Amino acid sequence: MTAPASPGAPRAVVIGSGFGGLSLAIRLQAAGFATTLLEKRDKPGGRAYVYEDAGYTFDAGPTVITDPTAIEELFTLSGRRMSDYVELLPVAPFYRLAWENGFTFDYANDQDDLDRQIAAKSPADVEGYRRFLDYSREVFREGYLKLGTVPFLHFRDMVRAGPQLARLQAWRSVYAKVSEFIRDEELRQAFSFHSLLVGGNPFATSSIYALIHALEREWGVWFPRGGTGALVRGMARLFEDLGGRIELNCPAARIELADGRASAVVAADGRRFPAEFVGSNADVVHTYAELLKGTPRGEAAAKRLTAKRFSMSLFVIYFGLKRHRPEIAHHTVLFGPRYRPLIDEIFKGKQLATDFSLYLHNPCVTDPSLAPEGKGAFYVLSPVPHLGNAEIDWEREGPLYRDRILDYLEARCIPGLRADLETCRIFTPTDFKHELNSHLGSAFSLDPVLTQSAWFRTHNRDDVVPNLYFVGAGTHPGAGVPGVVGSAKATAGLMIGDAGARLSAAAPALAAE
Repeated sequence: MTAPASPGAPRAVVIGSGFGGLSLAIRLQAAGFATTLLEKRDKPGGRAYVYEDAGYTFDAGPTVITDPTAIEELFTLSGRRMSDYVELLPVAPFYRLAWENGFTFDYANDQDDLDRQIAAKSPADVEGYRRFLDYSREVFREGYLKLGTVPFLHFRDMVRAGPQLARLQAWRSVYAKVSEFIRDEELRQAFSFHSLLVGGNPFATSSIYALIHALEREWGVWFPRGGTGALVRGMARLFEDLGGRIELNCPAARIELADGRASAVVAADGRRFPAEFVGSNADVVHTYAELLKGTPRGEAAAKRLTAKRFSMSLFVIYFGLKRHRPEIAHHTVLFGPRYRPLIDEIFKGKQLATDFSLYLHNPCVTDPSLAPEGKGAFYVLSPVPHLGNAEIDWEREGPLYRDRILDYLEARCIPGLRADLETCRIFTPTDFKHELNSHLGSAFSLDPVLTQSAWFRTHNRDDVVPNLYFVGAGTHPGAGVPGVVGSAKATAGLMIGDAGARLSAAAPALAAE
């Protein structure tokens, strides 16, 4: 049962219901705001959308939960139990990594098993891996636990973090840092690919992102029963249970400004949602270039942002098979014949590479309910250049690229795929641009290089419009489920602090409800 907001509660509007927007809305509603969440599509989730077809359930985006404590905190701060809304299931191994030469590596949270596999491949790298893990844990403590939910609003915030970043050699790339500890090329790839999960080039992304390895070792890898969409639905229900309001099929058209402040969000259908606080989980370029179109602040910020580097895009195939394939791990990374040259083409190339490395998702290994009995729901994604680098006609190339990938999967790891194929759909960089308003069809917003991280990223609170805030992949700390949930904590802290006396005045009424 929902509780009405206090008449004196400050009004907040959050644009976009991805993990960042949902997390922000929950925090605001729990703190006493009267919060409205606007969502362009017909169900919440943003990139974590869900497709349903012929009895199959396909998670459209994130499939890896690596910091369940960050999500659980959203429920406990609201006086609820996460287990009443969603169940998280452990995934083992975390990932199966496979190369074309037949080498496979099961990356799991078992030190003895990891040592055994590393020793079988490169005995000299067992000790090197231990030293890399120590380094990863240190950047995890400094970069994630200490700074992951702290907003960087002023350059002095960056200066304060500088000595630690310098000590941890943050200017070096993930791959370069891994190579300092590990000699074997395939093991270097195994422990450097993680930055791709947040849109980063392992050969350019700051070594701070090596913290992802320690984060996974700290809490494991999890998957919600019913799919990632079940977690989204649980979070949306929590928000509504707290009294929050969700408007679906309600794309934001513009943010109104009055006296230099955001005063309302106007929807595409003309509805106006007055607000004293506006949080945007929309793409940062879209927010400035479209939602603040025609304003000096919008034009200046959009011009500055569009000059920056953006992450690669993705090509995704969702497909259902007549037969469940339990021999295929929940998460499989299929490395192609090239590593660095392919990544260079993904981030800088002007055309589609002739080869690919793939991520294959087989959730029915963990949760068979996502497909009809005895069948399997899959998706496979291929990193590809964004639309600003490669002007590919995806309407024409998409079906051809789909067929190349499916043929490759059938030859390499899913025999009989074509005969078992029951349903199939694709999502291209053009869809990222039009469906998700992503600048250049980028899948992860700004490229997470050091000079576009922390203070150099879009700030959690706008520098000019004092009641406009950002959450999600384009702001600090960055992309990935832990990143955007962490951004919500940082941003909510600013909004709650800025509301100050308004929330205090509303507190007696809230307590009486």
